[in-house]
Amino acid sequence: MLGSDQHNIMDFNVKKLASDAGVFFTRAVQFTEEKFGQAEKTELDAHLENLISRGDGTKNWTEKILRQTEVLLQPNPSARIEEFIYDKLDKKLPSKTTNAELLGQYMLDAAAEFGPETPYGSTLITVGEYQKRLGGAERELLHTSATTFLTPLRNFLEGDWRTISKERRLLENRRLDLDICKARVKKAKQAEAKASAAPDFQETRPRNYVLSASASALQSGWESWDLAAEPNVSEEGKLLSEEVDKAEHELRVAQTEFDRQAEVTRLLLEGISSTHLNHLRCLQDFAEAQATYYAQCHHYMQDLQRELSRCANSVGGPHSSAAICPNPVSSAFLSGPSAPGTVVSSSSSSNQKPRTPTIEQMQLPVTGARKAKVLYDYDAHDASELSLLADELITVYTVPGMDPDWLIGERGNDKGKVPVTYLELLS
Repeated sequence: MLGSDQHNIMDFNVKKLASDAGVFFTRAVQFTEEKFGQAEKTELDAHLENLISRGDGTKNWTEKILRQTEVLLQPNPSARIEEFIYDKLDKKLPSKTTNAELLGQYMLDAAAEFGPETPYGSTLITVGEYQKRLGGAERELLHTSATTFLTPLRNFLEGDWRTISKERRLLENRRLDLDICKARVKKAKQAEAKASAAPDFQETRPRNYVLSASASALQSGWESWDLAAEPNVSEEGKLLSEEVDKAEHELRVAQTEFDRQAEVTRLLLEGISSTHLNHLRCLQDFAEAQATYYAQCHHYMQDLQRELSRCANSVGGPHSSAAICPNPVSSAFLSGPSAPGTVVSSSSSSNQKPRTPTIEQMQLPVTGARKAKVLYDYDAHDASELSLLADELITVYTVPGMDPDWLIGERGNDKGKVPVTYLELLS
């Protein structure tokens, strides 16, 4: 019994394979004849053609944008290949040190060897710490970009677009089947029309008749032959008529399947509009992540320049042999900057911190007061600065001789210096 079931299953598989091979061959013949202009081709409606063209453009440009963004964020090809492998294996990529963080660590290690109390060693510590902060900002940019921008683009290509491509291939097969059925109906009707035409006497008359037969016998013979031939002609016409009916039925079925598949494909392609809206939001998030990253880098480098300026002034002071750059390693965020030109002697650095004059002590004329919107949160580093909250509105203005990267901000009774990069000036 088991052997019989296995034989039936095998026989069914062989028949299915042969049937699939026949369908594939028929479609291939139809496709080839269409390419050479030897067969008619059913054209899709203009709306569906436009959707297909738009979908192809979306897929191609998404691939290019995705690849180039990966190159921008990770220029190292080997690292990109490693990320690709981990992604395909569905494993988490091990956390890696960024180049800026690695450079900062090298500087800190060099400072430990040269001596952190020396001017060179203390400067290495200062620059190295800021390099590590830049690396941390870069790491945050990479993480945010991968989550909010790269992943949605990749999901579209590997998910939605694969589904669309599968349905489009199925639509193409349904179109080929429809055109094959149209060709069969056309051939069947031509054969039926040819058979229904009146038969020619000279072609249907037997050629080996006896010439010496009498006229009456000949006439009798022809009458008996016509009576015998009539059933054959009728039977052939019936078969041809049945062939036409069968071909027309297959055509109706093929047309229904084609229309249904065209509707499915159309609905999927119309979803490209939603994909564009989703990618628009992702693009905005990516641009915001870049803006945050570059603003952080600009702020860090401004503070680093102030630190180095203080270091240079300290080295050039009367006690330069004992002067060192301030160490920002122990600060929670950034060490409080002082105005360029402030001299930090060894006695002042060991006994007390230099006092920075507050805004109330700066009696300078005001110029160009205007409103500004705060883009990011900002924590004041000393009494001369004003802490900010994102999206709040403040009044800003400048004073003669002030650093162009800073403005004076007012919020109610509070007043202080604010960085320009954290503001959007309003008209």
